[in-house]
Amino acid sequence: MNGPLDGGRNGDRGGADEPDGVRGIPRIPGQRAAADDLDPPSTDVLRRAVEANARAARAAEHSREREEPDEPDATDEADEAGTADKTAGVDSGADANTVPGAPPEPAHPPEPAGEREMTGGRDPYGPEPVGPPPSHSVLKSLLGAWALAACSPEETTHVENHLTECAPCADEALKLRDAVGLLQADRNLDLPPLLRSRVLENCLGRRAARIPVPSWATPYDAETARLDALLRDFGDAEWHAPLQLKWFEKEEPAARRATVAGVIGHLMTVDGLVASALGLDDPLGEPAPQSPTDRTEAFWRRAHPPPTRTIREPWRDQSHTLIRTVSFAGRGVAELSVPYGEFALPLRDAMIDRAFECWIHGVDIAEAVDYPYPAPSGPHLHEMIDLAAQLIPSALAARRRAGLASAAHQLVVPGSPGRSLHLEVEGPGGGNWYIALDSPAAVGTAERAVAQVALDGVEFCQLVAGHISPEEAAAGQDGDREAIRDVLFAAASLSRL
Repeated sequence: MNGPLDGGRNGDRGGADEPDGVRGIPRIPGQRAAADDLDPPSTDVLRRAVEANARAARAAEHSREREEPDEPDATDEADEAGTADKTAGVDSGADANTVPGAPPEPAHPPEPAGEREMTGGRDPYGPEPVGPPPSHSVLKSLLGAWALAACSPEETTHVENHLTECAPCADEALKLRDAVGLLQADRNLDLPPLLRSRVLENCLGRRAARIPVPSWATPYDAETARLDALLRDFGDAEWHAPLQLKWFEKEEPAARRATVAGVIGHLMTVDGLVASALGLDDPLGEPAPQSPTDRTEAFWRRAHPPPTRTIREPWRDQSHTLIRTVSFAGRGVAELSVPYGEFALPLRDAMIDRAFECWIHGVDIAEAVDYPYPAPSGPHLHEMIDLAAQLIPSALAARRRAGLASAAHQLVVPGSPGRSLHLEVEGPGGGNWYIALDSPAAVGTAERAVAQVALDGVEFCQLVAGHISPEEAAAGQDGDREAIRDVLFAAASLSRL
């Protein structure tokens, strides 16, 4: 493409405005754009091209004037005199050796500096220019694309040349490059699991709640909220994803196949035990079984077709109702008895039990859809471990009556110290518990400890949930092996469907 838009080139011929010394210098043409990428030049582009040609013509004229200086500086007189003598010698030699009839030799080649001035300040043997730069506003709008390395080579050259001249744009380009570094980091887009607790804690620190949630109900509130956040974006495929519910029965592990929707129905029906104790509607209606396992089986039998994503809303409404009810009920409700069929728990312990089961089944659901699901916060995990440690002596006594555990070594007066096992739970939510071995009414003490077991907090909860066997659970054991086995199997027997 020849003419004013190609930087003053006209094929192999020098332009009309170029001096004789520049004509004939070989030019390497730049890369041509594809035909479908060319747009008709705008008026602004043509104007800038004409101005560029005018500047090149003025540079050429200035170069000619430099060959005939008007008044040399006094400080350069000696240098110019020497240069004149050398020039005279060369001219006289040329005149003496001139061959008659030969064409006159061209003038001496220009200095490199003068050569650059004749080409508009560009090295004539350097890379081909990319054309006149766009306006400041256009270059500024390209900074974001430049930071993302999304500009074309021509745009990149224009932007980088502009950044050496414009300080505000250079500052903005530096900030954009830093921002691109943050965008490229691999991060989990899910909200942190403890974000809700931190936000609520900060809000309550600034302004106390008029009707606060009891401390023993906050684990249930947090775990139902976490599970609901996991379920919120599930599609139909995830709701019907198969999974296995695991627990420990007598001396052997047991399992039952279910779906994600079926597990949420299971949680809702067992939560119905707490709802009935508070005088709320039972999701199974009346009459309904009292055993958690029987209630779940009854719900699954009645669910035709099998439960789908529609189960989420009634489950979440019931959990909200439970939280509101215990919050408005006051302190006396904490000791209200909640029947579980063969045993009963105070309401405060029943709410922690429901929080524990919500977390465990949340892990089951997350594994079924291949999604991470972290453990509860340290304080909530501690309350769950503490409840399990309190229930182990009763579970051990029940196994002893069934002939599944060793006999008691001695009779203990209720409330007095007896043989104990030191349970050391490590990690967040951990602590030290002393489990009475001979009677649920005895008091476990460090002085009467005959064995010690060390476990991680999450590992201990998996044992209580029946997800791992007693043989796999203990990381460290010391002391009476029989007592250790009895306690680990009693902890596993706390699990149920």
